[in-house]
Amino acid sequence: MTCKGICVRYKAQKPVGTGRYASGQRRCQICEIFIKWEGLWCPCCGYRLRTKPRNLKYKAKLRARVEADSAEEVETNSIAAMEEELVAEAAGKPKSKTTKAKTTKAKTTKTTTKGKEKTACQFCGKLYVFIDKHEKKCKKNPENQ
Repeated sequence: MTCKGICVRYKAQKPVGTGRYASGQRRCQICEIFIKWEGLWCPCCGYRLRTKPRNLKYKAKLRARVEADSAEEVETNSIAAMEEELVAEAAGKPKSKTTKAKTTKAKTTKTTTKGKEKTACQFCGKLYVFIDKHEKKCKKNPENQ
């Protein structure tokens, strides 16, 4: 296939301070253009896009930038986790009696593999994802009888 000129719509300018590949740009060898495109294939000619530099010098620079970004991300995640722990500890100290009640309730709450939280019905004790819908129809609910 040949270049149809569609790639001109996605043409990317050279970023200042970073490399083209580090900023997410890709290069089509057929169209000979750098484009801002998320796919692996050129939207214009259908050939595979180059996502990494060929030159070892630029590969090393890209690798160093990726490692620095991942280290920075891990650092911010650990700081956020520490803040959450401190907030949980601060909230847990003055209310020691109520936290025990919450831990027993947490045992009745299960999390499925898909991430939907199930809550126990206050009338029959069974676990449901949509608890409010069930409690309206629950046979053991005194309002329904």
